[in-house]
Amino acid sequence: MNKSHLVTYVADELGTSKLQAGRLVDTVLNGIKEGLRSDQAVTITGFGTFEVKERKARVGRNPHTGAPIAIEAGRRVGFRVGKGLKESV
Repeated sequence: MNKSHLVTYVADELGTSKLQAGRLVDTVLNGIKEGLRSDQAVTITGFGTFEVKERKARVGRNPHTGAPIAIEAGRRVGFRVGKGLKESV
């Protein structure tokens, strides 16, 4: 399912237009982004938790040549699935 499928699903479930459903989906996604930007975990009970994780700098390998490559430290978003989602899948 991609974003347009999700918007269509929300519109059908709520009986609203796709424009309104698109705004709802965008608002939820922007709320998650803002929570992560402020270094907070975003927990949706029964679904899961999004959180920012720090990655250390490390040395990797170019898979084609085998040459070492320096990989910079960075941040990434992690997701831990919630009990309700885990049980439904």
